[in-house]
Amino acid sequence: MTELAAVKAALKTQAVETPSWAYGNSGTRFKVFAQQGVPRDPREKLDDAAKVHEFTGVAPTVALHIPWDKVGDYAALARHAEDRGLRLGAINSNTFQDDDYRLGSVCHPDAAVRRKAVDHLLECVDIMDATGSKDLKLWFADGTNYPGQDDIRARQDRLAEALAEVYERLGDDQRMLLEYKLFEPAFYATDVPDWGTAYAHCLKLGPKARVVVDTGHHAPGTNIEFIVATLLREEKLGGFDFNSRFYADDDLMVGAADPFQLFRIMYEVVRGGGLSGDVAFMLDQCHNVESKIPAIIRSVMNVQEATAKALLVDRSALDEAQRAGDVLGANAVLMDAFSTDVRPLLRQVREEMGLDPDPMGAYARSGWAGKIVAERVGGEQAGWGA
Repeated sequence: MTELAAVKAALKTQAVETPSWAYGNSGTRFKVFAQQGVPRDPREKLDDAAKVHEFTGVAPTVALHIPWDKVGDYAALARHAEDRGLRLGAINSNTFQDDDYRLGSVCHPDAAVRRKAVDHLLECVDIMDATGSKDLKLWFADGTNYPGQDDIRARQDRLAEALAEVYERLGDDQRMLLEYKLFEPAFYATDVPDWGTAYAHCLKLGPKARVVVDTGHHAPGTNIEFIVATLLREEKLGGFDFNSRFYADDDLMVGAADPFQLFRIMYEVVRGGGLSGDVAFMLDQCHNVESKIPAIIRSVMNVQEATAKALLVDRSALDEAQRAGDVLGANAVLMDAFSTDVRPLLRQVREEMGLDPDPMGAYARSGWAGKIVAERVGGEQAGWGA
């Protein structure tokens, strides 16, 4: 297989998971702006996700969020997805929106609240069994706002105990993916604030526990590709939540704020074998002022472009420059790949896959946007209620 053929093959088999909540009304803590045609239930979210996959060819799975996507029959929901050429992906838990969680969930000082939170996580594993999902994704808003508010070490003990119970419930082919976040809503001490804390817990739990890297959850200037490279080296990178940020957890379209960072991350993924492994590439974005389906299509395309550039890095030339200590030469190899216009290559890849070479244009011409505005009248639009 030629080098170009190998690049094309990798791009054709790439898979980006889209999040169900991105199709509903979501946005900033300031305001959520409702849009016409927004799905009213999980099935309509899947209908929209099917359009993203139809026009990109690389978005075959959809992540669910419980209870935002709660239904009476999850097996039927999985069949609905299959009928539209999709599969259900990661099951995301929610232990941050009940009043009981004001002081935390699995780290709460009250054992009854901790029990409630863990029971919800176990419920999510039950849903995984019904849907065929492989990944349980955990993010905890737990933490404290003031020194002395609670015992930092005791909270880590409670977290470890909760994770261990849920870990034992997982099936042989299921995984626990633990996410971290620098701050918000806990401003003094977040209980899972960084990749090291998440890694430490996952390492103790065992091989079915891995770390999720959300690209918007880091302090300014953090070298995210170093984190990615290290977790891949340790076989502990479970997946990504792809989005973009200018200031904090902005949840903008991936690659919008810093496409060079996305390229650097994807190069380390390619370098570490993550593209052909079991790393989950998921979007986690809030489309508040932009149209939702086109924004998700654009995000998938941005991931594809960064991946294509990463695949085009001349590894032999880079290795040679690095061994020779040629600082500028090595940097130039990376910059040459980043500066390559890969859009013609991706258009060719799509044509070879039997797709329209212009996903954004194809969606606009499909008439789907007008159809859902006309048909989705009445009822309550889906959203997370901010």
